[in-house]
Amino acid sequence: MTNDKLATLKTRLAEIADLHATGALLGWDQETYMPDGGAAERAEQLATVEKIAHEKFTADEIGVLLDDLRSLADQLDYESDDAALLRVTRRDYEKSRKLPTELVVELSRATSHGVEAWKKARATNDFAHFRPFLEKIVELTIQKGEALGYEENIYDALLDDFEPDMRVSQINPIFQQVKDATVPLVEKVAAQPPIDDSFLHQYFDPQKQWEFGLAVVKDYGYDFTRGRQDKSAHPFTTSFGVGDVRITTRILDDYLPSALFSSLHEAGHGLYEQGIAPSLARTPLRDGTSLGVHESQSRMWENVVGRSLGFWQHYYPQLQKTFPEQLGNVPLTDFYRAINKVTPSLIRVEADEVTYNLHIFIRFELEQDLLAGRLKVADLPDAWNEKYRAYLGITPDSDANGVMQDIHWSSGLIGYFPTYSLGNILSMQFFNKMIADNPAIPAEIAEGKFDTVLGWLRENIHRHGRKFTPTELIARVTGGGIDAQPYINYITEKYSAIYG
Repeated sequence: MTNDKLATLKTRLAEIADLHATGALLGWDQETYMPDGGAAERAEQLATVEKIAHEKFTADEIGVLLDDLRSLADQLDYESDDAALLRVTRRDYEKSRKLPTELVVELSRATSHGVEAWKKARATNDFAHFRPFLEKIVELTIQKGEALGYEENIYDALLDDFEPDMRVSQINPIFQQVKDATVPLVEKVAAQPPIDDSFLHQYFDPQKQWEFGLAVVKDYGYDFTRGRQDKSAHPFTTSFGVGDVRITTRILDDYLPSALFSSLHEAGHGLYEQGIAPSLARTPLRDGTSLGVHESQSRMWENVVGRSLGFWQHYYPQLQKTFPEQLGNVPLTDFYRAINKVTPSLIRVEADEVTYNLHIFIRFELEQDLLAGRLKVADLPDAWNEKYRAYLGITPDSDANGVMQDIHWSSGLIGYFPTYSLGNILSMQFFNKMIADNPAIPAEIAEGKFDTVLGWLRENIHRHGRKFTPTELIARVTGGGIDAQPYINYITEKYSAIYG
């Protein structure tokens, strides 16, 4: 009887997973190929799918099945797929039951409209057009946070969607540690002669950029029989199953690093999704354990690997052949220094490793102010500009390059941004353990070989999906918790060497 109930639960969860995959496919199409005229109907389509999925998952039947299977969950090996399925589903179910279906539907509809408004507003530098859409999203997000409940901070309720069990009170000291190390490093770098990166700012044929990026991503191990790359206004990764994981990039014809490092970043996400064990397909376990761990993968492949000297010892001759007029006479050392140039900049996705976290801290603080009612959406551009002056010493030249540069808020992803910095920190904890286990990896990277890197990540992180909480997974891999010091050591040593 118990086995029958477990099979029934799995059938119900598979149907719900299919609905979520359908919604993700509609969202991917909206960002890549959907004509502008489809926006209104697409919002309703997405809202309908979200409604059905939410109602099916929060139905009393799911709760009864989970209650009936509680004794089985206690008997199973904690690390088994079934034990993980029951405890993760229980957690998701209890959380989802707190959200009224009407709120879920309204938020889906608002974010779908919000994304289209953001695209138009960013293209025309018109925050006034985007403002009412964002006001609605913030209002609904506050309702969501209140419905979910919290002990310390409403932000905790939203953060939990992306980094389970993490709280602002835990993040603040970690970020302060990074900030305390970053500011003096930026000041020391600023005292050195600036690195010349002018050769990166010239015309680079978009098709050649596209082809070079695809070749590197393929070398990383991204499986194009189970994925594809397309173009979008803001690079992202989405997954409809372990056999269909898609990435996107954004190409600038006058700045080479943009498309390349976007592709490497999203490939890191894609490799994670493609590496989840097939046995977890069509279940709540077929996803990354948290966005912090997910971002550790993208930031590792983009920066720790993709901006390393060893990596370019292998790939730079190929890049020079691709762009002989632009790079043929530029030495490797100059190129390496240029792609790692530290300078305050406006655009987060193109920021260097040292100042990148300052971009995250700005968004993290603004989100908390919005949710707490200390900041109105109407005042957001001025608040954004003031924080950029305070943190980076620069002022955005437009709202398009300022408050509207990211798609996240239009998508309702409030609470997401801290995971980027957590990902930076975790990337070095994981990478250091990987090197300790496989000392030959740096030499392999310099030969364009990534099998050992990917194999280690698959074995220790990817295959588990959501079977373990982020706290459990980090402890399994590193033997401890989140520790910012390895990341601080990395940026200090790397950039001290680059700047002498």
